[in-house]
Amino acid sequence: MTDITTGTVRDNPARSRFELGDGDALAVTHYRIADGAMVFTHTEVPSRLRGRGIASRLIAGALAAARERGLRVVPLCSFVAAYVSRHPEAADLVS
Repeated sequence: MTDITTGTVRDNPARSRFELGDGDALAVTHYRIADGAMVFTHTEVPSRLRGRGIASRLIAGALAAARERGLRVVPLCSFVAAYVSRHPEAADLVS
């Protein structure tokens, strides 16, 4: 099993989500693509993984993917919105 604190954020387009971890230790952020934007709708981190910065690593990876694809970001998920507000380097992604 990969160490989740150093693992790679993966896009799972079949499930419209980004993932970090393996098996039952899987943090996810759900999205949909609409009108040139990646719309983030919900982020989930298993309770036993919380408080370790995993959700922030997950969102950083997801935002990097949106940037690479030339997509704007719509943070409907409150965690994604809070992350963007704390990271000014991501502000240019938000529509």
